Amino acid sequence: MNSNSEIKNLLQKFVLNQCTPEETNEVIAYYKKNQLTDDFPTVEDIQNLLGETPKMNQQTADDIFLNILSAAKENETTISIAPKKSNFRKYISIAASVVVLLGIGLAYQKGAFNTKSEPKFDFKSTDIVLQLENGNIQIISENNKVEVRDADGNIVGNQDGDKITYDNNSDLEKIAYNTIKIPYGKRFQLQLSDGTIVHLNSGTTLKYPVKFIAGENRQVFLDGEAFFDVAKDKKHPFIVNADNLNVRVLGTHFNVSNYPEDAVTDVVLVEGSVGMYNVKEEFDANKNIILKPGYKGSFNKQNNVIFTKPVITDIYTSWINGGLTFRNMTFKNIITKLERRYNVTIVNKNEKLANEKFNASFKEESIENVMSYFNDIHGINYTIKNNQILIK
Repeated sequence: MNSNSEIKNLLQKFVLNQCTPEETNEVIAYYKKNQLTDDFPTVEDIQNLLGETPKMNQQTADDIFLNILSAAKENETTISIAPKKSNFRKYISIAASVVVLLGIGLAYQKGAFNTKSEPKFDFKSTDIVLQLENGNIQIISENNKVEVRDADGNIVGNQDGDKITYDNNSDLEKIAYNTIKIPYGKRFQLQLSDGTIVHLNSGTTLKYPVKFIAGENRQVFLDGEAFFDVAKDKKHPFIVNADNLNVRVLGTHFNVSNYPEDAVTDVVLVEGSVGMYNVKEEFDANKNIILKPGYKGSFNKQNNVIFTKPVITDIYTSWINGGLTFRNMTFKNIITKLERRYNVTIVNKNEKLANEKFNASFKEESIENVMSYFNDIHGINYTIKNNQILIK
């Protein structure tokens, strides 16, 4: 590309997905190595144009941006937009320039695109948050009795204190998902539309259908820890997705722990049977791991290997009633779980402790009593001030 005119023409082809593979590589190489020339539109031009092009709907604009971003990472893009007469050529030139802006980081620094990005949930907040299918947020107060409505205002369930019960009689004909986020220091319950009861531990996110649809699997998505009491329905398997692991049941009681700091995802079966398998696989009862009651299945997140062993299930489900259990757990992971459970900040100045492993079980104890135990049994010195704990 020897001239600015050639550059612009090639970028326009790139945005319209008309480049050959060789031309695409040329575009990618260019924006990685060069700054903007004076002939390119400014960031202000981009902002002004976005304000004067109401004919282009938000979804189309978002699609263009997301595909450009994808192209910057993967050297390819697919964009489909309807031709526009007013300002369209200018928009294409500007959109092409955004590829370069992305390459040097200016798009984000200058705010060239004001795309909606979901803020990261603050698990140390005091609010339980319910996110609707359209992204709208509802704050859940545990002292309330209120109707739960969907994005269109239709009643889909009721909240009574620390539990939401969804209605199976709503008129929904296609799957719409809600996502509930439980902050540190709190627990919550859901009764899904099929009657399944879900206990949610602190620091947990669950995405689930507002109503399960006949003919489709009952599937939910878990980050954190939950205990499931699944309503029996032989025609519609219930599947818990925990990142790369699927847990498949028909009707049973089991616990899934899938916190980010843990090297494994643990599934503990209390009653019934569950199948464990990689999300990239189709379920096969003859090949996949089938847990029996009283067993724990652990899915290694690094190598996707599942191993099982018999356990005392009460140890792993005691959190529902306020209990707390650590089994062969590193102290740095224990710190994370204590922070989540009690909504405190723990600073560990004793680096030797970080990778030491401990076993401990507590009933519903205060953080003061838990720390006192570690001090008495393991000689861990600490101070507590307000919601901060300093380990010396």
